[in-house]
Amino acid sequence: MLATATTTTATRAAGRTKHASASPTKASASATKGLVTATQLRPLGDRLVIAPMPREERTKSGIVIPDTVKEKPQEGTILAVGPGRILDDGSREQMDVTKGQKVLYAKYAGTEFKIDDEDLLIVSQKDILAVVED
Repeated sequence: MLATATTTTATRAAGRTKHASASPTKASASATKGLVTATQLRPLGDRLVIAPMPREERTKSGIVIPDTVKEKPQEGTILAVGPGRILDDGSREQMDVTKGQKVLYAKYAGTEFKIDDEDLLIVSQKDILAVVED
């Protein structure tokens, strides 16, 4: 009985694997590693792709900050901008930010993900607090 159950489970798992590989659009970012780069992302609606600034490793006095105590970054550079959300009248809202700008965003905003060992964040335009002028 155990051999039959294992064979059935393996057959079902193989079927799921074939189905998942047949549709690359449903693959996760970690599964498509090497296929997608950050520059190939095109966010939808009023969303943005942001590369967060690296976290501080040391304080000004030289004390090393452990990962468990580090604060989430709130500043980053925009890598890609969506076309804008569709308004009730059918027109598109123009985006207030452009690719390459440095921005401040809400601390727990957006969805974090990793592509090619690079941490990225997708946020909505409403989560952008300010543009950092150089």
